[in-house]
Formats: sequence, structure tokens, C-alpha cells
Amino acid sequence: MRQLLLLRHAKSSWDDPGLPDHARPLNARGKRAAIAMAGVMHRLGLAPDIVLVSSARRTLQTLEALAPLPDSPMVEPMDDLYLAPWQRLLDTLHGAPETARSLLLIAHNPGLHDLALALAGPAGMAGKAPGTQRLAGGYPTGALAEFAIASSWRRLEPGGGRLVRFVAPNDLPEMAN
Repeated sequence: MRQLLLLRHAKSSWDDPGLPDHARPLNARGKRAAIAMAGVMHRLGLAPDIVLVSSARRTLQTLEALAPLPDSPMVEPMDDLYLAPWQRLLDTLHGAPETARSLLLIAHNPGLHDLALALAGPAGMAGKAPGTQRLAGGYPTGALAEFAIASSWRRLEPGGGRLVRFVAPNDLPEMAN
């Protein structure tokens, strides 16, 4: 069984209207949320072998907030993940090394949400897995979906993931204020 972690970047800043979208940083709440999600990952023992991350500033800063990740995973920033549709995200997963047991993908909506829904498939989304209803309602900034994957990365297809959990920063007591 493989593990796929899908993390949407944390909340970004819109303070500088002249800044290109790719260069937008996290805002203060986003930084706090990313640190809180790092705590969740640590408590759950989530330790990816590989991290594939969009080259956008906000996704890279989200990754920075997770540091240090256990076992020093291979990290690959990828321009192709920036605002990628779900099919491109899935194609990227197809290229992951088969030796990777756990993979963390840090990217953007709507592609990330669409990928999560596609992996769960209609039957999975109709089930009672923890977080299914929350995932069906949207994919907030900083949210993390964990999937169990029975196939190889190369053969991963829609409906090929089982949602294990879905956690958003707003679910955490430390983000209540």
C-alpha cells in the first residue's frame, strides 16, 4: 500500500496588487496554518519519501513551514505543477519512482481538489470515510488529504485512492482565533 498526501498551499497575501500571482507569498494566517499543519503531519507520523511541490512562492513557503520533514525526503520543485489541472497532476504522479512508499504533493486549486475527488471516485465519495463530506464541500487553503493507494504510481487512475483523512487548518484548535 502506498500513501499519497495532497496539501494545498496555505493562505497567500494579496497585499501587493502589482506582484505576479506566481510570486505571491503566504500571509500571516497562512504561515500560522502551515505550521499548524506541520504539527498535524508530525502527530500522525506522516513522513513522505518524496515531495513534489509547485514552484510558486506560496507553495514553497508552505513546504518551508513543514520543515524539518522526517527522513529528509527528496524534494522536487516543479514549474509544471503551478495551477495545473488534475489530469496534469495525475500524470506527474505517474512518473513517481515506484520505490516511493509515500509521496507529498503541494499544489493549487482547483486542480488539487479535482484530483482528490477523482482519486476517491464516486463510490469513495459516497462512503463514510473521515473527511469525505468535508472534501466534497471544498479544499480550503492549507488542507491535507491522505489517500491509501493500492496500485503502482504508474497505474494510478481515477477511483484508485481510498481517502483516509481530510484535515483543514480551520479544524484545528490552534487556528480558532
